[in-house]
Amino acid sequence: MKSQQTIRLIEPSQLLRDFSPTRRYFIGVSGGRDSIALLNLLIDLGYKNLVVCHLNHQLRGASSRGDARFVERIARNLKLDCEIGSTDVGALAKQSKLSIETAARFARLTFFIEVARRRRCPRIFLAHNADDLVETALLNLFRGAGPGGMAAMRKISTHRIGKTQLTILRPLLGVWRSEINSYISQRHLEFREDATNAVLHSSRNKIRHRILPDIEKQFGRDVRKTIWRAAQIWSEEEALLDSLVSLETILAANLAVAALRKMPVALQRRAILRWLRARKVANVSFDIVENVRSLVEPGTKIAKVNLPRDQHARRRAGKIFVE
Repeated sequence: MKSQQTIRLIEPSQLLRDFSPTRRYFIGVSGGRDSIALLNLLIDLGYKNLVVCHLNHQLRGASSRGDARFVERIARNLKLDCEIGSTDVGALAKQSKLSIETAARFARLTFFIEVARRRRCPRIFLAHNADDLVETALLNLFRGAGPGGMAAMRKISTHRIGKTQLTILRPLLGVWRSEINSYISQRHLEFREDATNAVLHSSRNKIRHRILPDIEKQFGRDVRKTIWRAAQIWSEEEALLDSLVSLETILAANLAVAALRKMPVALQRRAILRWLRARKVANVSFDIVENVRSLVEPGTKIAKVNLPRDQHARRRAGKIFVE
């Protein structure tokens, strides 16, 4: 009974206070355990004005089409509106030279924002859980990310494509997969099992099924909660660092070298990162930020560094600009 109570009490007061159940929301539903649990939880909390969104990734043939039909049926039974999209993620990954997971994530976000623009609804619930947060933190750590990358999943985050802004709400980030499984079992909820979750091809599945279990075996304890706590701390510290970089700096056409030199290194990096992203510079990595930061160093003879897609950052007359 404890697991069911845990998932029923996911900060309902905060949800109800900040995101009223009388408003309209999208909810991403894959048909798997997590999204089905979240859908039922929100309905229990009084969120009746939901629009179910599902993207067919076209990765598993008839099984993917079956997922879409299943989600449509669930929405119909609950008397909810439903939006079904379809993207050839395999082709997108090949064309864009991305991993399947990255291409799928990009395709979903693009689909959600397109629906948000068309339906004029800027809020969506997603079912990422505590285990997802831990796996993402480790995955980004292994890729060389800083605290920002390891705190990439937040309970509330905002994404923008063009003029459309989408607020993503993740109320299950404090709930473990085992608790969700108990909730599904106790409520006798129907869901679709994705067989690819057990295959070790993707980096995430290797972390889930091999790396994390091996770490826990070596340490003799559950390390997931420790990683989860660290990710929460990183997330809160990231929010603090973001607040210390002024909007005026981010939106300025140029960065003032003198002003940057007065900042601690951590804030220099944050200001450069957010300024480059505001300039629509693609794939801003740590190395790119450091290259731009080298333009700030006193006595440097470097006046130009390369950016992705044949762009450059140049320093002239005490200013850094993108050309």
